[in-house]
Amino acid sequence: MNAPVWSPCIKVCFVDPREGICVGCFRTMEELGRWTKMSEAEREAVKPALDERRSAYETKVR
Repeated sequence: MNAPVWSPCIKVCFVDPREGICVGCFRTMEELGRWTKMSEAEREAVKPALDERRSAYETKVR
């Protein structure tokens, strides 16, 4: 049996077309499409970028 795949998804799915990221989890469209096919190492490598994208997005929106 496979272990569940970690996901930053919070079930608030809306892609900002200008930024090209989901404003719920802050993954890019490419990451969203490949997520379940990525290795655990690839998903772990994306984690730090998610907080950075969130901060940058919130700064722009304010």
